[in-house]
Amino acid sequence: MVDKTLCCSGTEEASEEELLCRLDEVIEEYKDKPGSLIPVLQLAQAIFGYLPESALKRVALGLDKSYSEVAGVVSFYAFFSTNPKGRQTIRVCMGTACYVRGGKQLLEALKDKLKIEVGESTPDRELSLEVARCFGACGLAPTMSIGEEVYKRVRPAKVGEIIDEYYKKHVSAKGEAV
Repeated sequence: MVDKTLCCSGTEEASEEELLCRLDEVIEEYKDKPGSLIPVLQLAQAIFGYLPESALKRVALGLDKSYSEVAGVVSFYAFFSTNPKGRQTIRVCMGTACYVRGGKQLLEALKDKLKIEVGESTPDRELSLEVARCFGACGLAPTMSIGEEVYKRVRPAKVGEIIDEYYKKHVSAKGEAV
């Protein structure tokens, strides 16, 4: 059993070792329950914000399963992620109207500006990039969103301005979320 005093530091952001301690507690609670793999992975993702390799190895070891079985379950279900997520998600609509009216070019402009691919997050973990199937705003295509805010008739040339404005509004000069 893990000494719980090692798991709590009182700091705002926990270290990986502290997060692994929390995961050990979850594994201990679930290890003898049938069908515990998915609930443990869900809780691990809640602890870390995603599923790093260190957590997958710890789950495999703790539940006496092979790493390939654990990794296979994670890769099968879309709700699991092995990439860290940003504080906010940018979604680009790739529905028919948005695609035809420049959605692909909009996505490319975002990838260039953010220096990330779909499914990844910016190094500061502020923004993640995803595609969506339809926003229901076909007459205003192409569309994208950042969190809950939807941007309509977005041209690739406007992407830099939108991202810069987002950072001005939501991230302080020190790089901390506001």
